[in-house]
Formats: sequence, structure tokens, C-alpha cells
Amino acid sequence: MQETPLRALLVLLAVALVCSVLVSVSAVVLRPIQEANERIERFRHIVALTGLVAEDQALDDAQVEAVIEQLDVRVVELDSGRFAPLEPEQVDSRRAVSDPELSIAVPADADRARIGRRSRHELVYLVIAADGRQLSRVILPVHGQGMWSTLYGLVALEADLNTIAAVTFYEQEETAGLGDQIESSTWQARWVGRRLFNRAGGFRFRIASGPVDDGSPAATHEVDGLSGATITGNAVTALMEFWFGPFGYGPLLEQLAAGEY
Repeated sequence: MQETPLRALLVLLAVALVCSVLVSVSAVVLRPIQEANERIERFRHIVALTGLVAEDQALDDAQVEAVIEQLDVRVVELDSGRFAPLEPEQVDSRRAVSDPELSIAVPADADRARIGRRSRHELVYLVIAADGRQLSRVILPVHGQGMWSTLYGLVALEADLNTIAAVTFYEQEETAGLGDQIESSTWQARWVGRRLFNRAGGFRFRIASGPVDDGSPAATHEVDGLSGATITGNAVTALMEFWFGPFGYGPLLEQLAAGEY
């Protein structure tokens, strides 16, 4: 059969159509698998902060989900600090910021984290002691704008709601070798035992401009600075100040301190 420009074009369109269909089908088929993997990865970050497993203990997916089932997962209404009658599956705080009904604009003078809007609700994770009554830890999601990207992390507080039990920053796109040090387990370990507030209740936690001597008074509230990444370090300080203030988890911490959980 004689080749013509029209025939060549039809063949090209047919190949493109077949490839497009294959890509679309693959996306549909693989999407549930991808979502399941993302869910397990998120759970792993949470489990690592619970204090329920050893730091060097390797868990398979089923064991990770078993630990999550031990937690009391709640939806908090951030403005009031009270728990909302919603199921965790109903809350997606990232998507909520694009919906005016599910989010609020943060006043510019209060937006230390530079997030613009925040969801009205957040998922929080309560670790309840073996007696079934006492709060052992609370794990709280945080995020804020870094130098180049949005920083996402989780902060676990001890039962006093002031002492940091553990922390992880698990998503960021900061400068390689500098700002991305916030994902370093060694640096994150320096947070353990630091306190958010002073005795008067004022927010005092911060990332220092350099190393912090563990024997100094500064070690009560400060963590070592990030070498060559002052802007990212300041951003971490700012997002912590926001999330543990009145537009973040401040109202929730008041409720928990009063035994409302």
C-alpha cells in the first residue's frame, strides 16, 4: 500500500491514542496502590513518635497499622480546641485550604508560618497510658513555609503538653546539604526534652543560630542551628510559634490540660 502523508498521520494518531489509553488505565489501576503506600508511609512517621516501639525496631505494614489502632485518633476543631464529631477519613487538611468553607484565612500579623490559610480541622493522635485514662503523648501535625518549600512535620509532646518527646520533618524541598538537614535524625534527636513554653506560659522554643550546649540554660528551649541554613532554621522556629499559638493548637492544649479528651 502506498505511503501517504495522510496515512502516516493516521498511524501516528492511532499510536498516540493507544498510548494515552494505556497511561490512563495504568493511572487508574495503580492509584489505589500508590495511596495505600502513601498511607502506610504516613503511619510510619506517626508510629515513630508514639514511644510504643523501640527506635531500631523494624515493623512490617501490618504491625504499623496495629500500632496506629492503639492510638486515639481525633479530629480537632482548631478555633475552639474541642474535638469534632467527625471521622478521621472526613478530614484532609491539605485539600481543605482551597475550600473557603473548610478553611480560614490566617490574619497577616499572626501568620508566622506563612501559610495564608489553614484548615478548620486537623487530625491529632493521642497516646493513652495503659490505664486507659491518662494521656501519655499527643502527636500534632505542623507545617509552614521554608526557604524554598513548605515544610511538613509532626511534633510529639509529653503528658505535660510542654516537653517535646519526639519530632520528625518528613517532607520538604529545601537546599540539598543545607536546609534539608531538618530531615536528619541526628538533628531531630536534639529536640527531645526541649520545652515549648517558659514558666509564665510564654512561647520560648526556637532554633538557635549555632550549637547549643546541653549544660546551658538555653538548652531548655533551644535546638542547634542548621549550619548554612539560617533561613530554614528561622522558618522552623516561626512555624512552631504559629502552631503552638492561638491560631494553631493553643486552644487544644488548654482543653487537654483541663483533662478534656
